[in-house]
Amino acid sequence: MTGFVAGTAGRLTPRRFVAALATCLAVTAVIAGFAPLLGTVVDRGWHLDLLGPRAFTPGTIEHQILWAARIPRMLASLEVGAALAAAGCALQALLRNPLAEPFTLGISSGASLAAVLAIRLGVEASFGMTGVGGASLVGAAATLLAVWQLARIGKHLPPATLVLAGVMTSMFCASASVLIQYTSDLAELTHMMQWMLGGMESVRLATVTAAAIPIGAALVVLSGYGRELNALAAGPEVAASLGVAVSRTQTAIFALSSLLVGAAIAVAGPIGFIGLIVPHGLRAVLGPDHRLLVPASMFGGATLLALCDTLARTALPLHHLPTGAVTAVLGVPCFIAILVSQKRRARLWSHA
Repeated sequence: MTGFVAGTAGRLTPRRFVAALATCLAVTAVIAGFAPLLGTVVDRGWHLDLLGPRAFTPGTIEHQILWAARIPRMLASLEVGAALAAAGCALQALLRNPLAEPFTLGISSGASLAAVLAIRLGVEASFGMTGVGGASLVGAAATLLAVWQLARIGKHLPPATLVLAGVMTSMFCASASVLIQYTSDLAELTHMMQWMLGGMESVRLATVTAAAIPIGAALVVLSGYGRELNALAAGPEVAASLGVAVSRTQTAIFALSSLLVGAAIAVAGPIGFIGLIVPHGLRAVLGPDHRLLVPASMFGGATLLALCDTLARTALPLHHLPTGAVTAVLGVPCFIAILVSQKRRARLWSHA
């Protein structure tokens, strides 16, 4: 994990910090402004192109589609992508594990199981999306706590061990979810399946607005832990020697990660590998300093998920693919590449 330690890829200056974040913001803004206009919609046999002036003319079908469906979907992609990428970046530093991210650690599966259980018990009917979101938070926190306890077993826990624990957690949660679905009626089952696939098809502006407050607050607070994440990436002993309150900081970062993952799943269901691809890609470009890497990952995650959702919506005309399936297709090769590189690095260290 020496590559995670700050200072190995050049000193972070204020000018470099501002320039990097300004570039990330500009790319995200371009994607967010242009992507909702892509794609055609068939209505009563007519192919409607949103990339035109009618999309901005009140009263037209194109205008209704743009503002009632496309804009909320894009906003959901931005906030969910930012939340998952930031959580993945923080977990990789905290666990000192390059494969750590909400999906591979089973955190997404735990949050999804809690959401499915909430739907089955009628929590959604009584409390709406707030109840389901609260259940997702509880599931994410419980799963993350279990992973953290496993990580504390040894100081040098191999990355594959945590990944294996995540796989087993995912299998358990998936099996439990199937049992719950088996006892559910058709309406509950339909909603559960939408959750399990992960996507933005049914997202509404009210849901995006409700999730924006906890996600935004958690992202702002997490951005302030860049220095502490740099120290923790070098190990708890090093962090303590640098004056970091290790236990309190670890608890805070785990709590923030749970909040981000739970709220993101409450909006879009389980979306995998965003928290793996984005931090690693940006770390190779910007360096390992988490003072820059965490906020850059927010913009990078928002951009990547917006692109994936646009691809899911436009790849097959008239057939919207699950966004989670698109991110998995991109993420699995990245996951394998990281795993192979870590095994090679471990082999080189053993022969050194």
